[in-house]
Amino acid sequence: MTLTSAPTLETDRLIIRGPQTTDFDALADFYADGDYCSGFGGPMKRDDAWRWFALNIGHWQIHGYGYFTIQDKASGKPAGLSGIWNPEGWPEPELGYVVYKDFNRKGIAYEASVRMRQWAYDDLGMTTLSSHIVPDNTASVALATRLGAVYESTYTNPHMGEDQIFRHPSPEALS
Repeated sequence: MTLTSAPTLETDRLIIRGPQTTDFDALADFYADGDYCSGFGGPMKRDDAWRWFALNIGHWQIHGYGYFTIQDKASGKPAGLSGIWNPEGWPEPELGYVVYKDFNRKGIAYEASVRMRQWAYDDLGMTTLSSHIVPDNTASVALATRLGAVYESTYTNPHMGEDQIFRHPSPEALS
């Protein structure tokens, strides 16, 4: 059972759905890997990961959007997160993404992000999106660039420190 009002979206290989309590262990494992999760606010102890998990559910209640769980159709396992994120201190809604280690380098973040951007534009009526990326996260910069986003500016993120804003193409530019 989903814990939010998130719709269920699909791509060829993915089910993109609201968070479920059964997703927490995969998220906690992700946050426990300090080297891998540093670009997504980690590392975190399990109880702090639980607070982030609950924060995401609350984010859905406040904004009507947040992070979805990316579920791999083939295995049925949570493969990562993708969604629209805009907590206090962010300059605007961002398209965010992370893929868990076992699913890395398979095009999953790209596939999920394309679907998220479509949902944000078509269903939420957003007219612009950005992705906020810590400067040394070269994989995330490469993905944003592959999605057609271009570097716009740098700002101080209240949680992450220095963040670069990459602007995604508008809905009109994608048509």
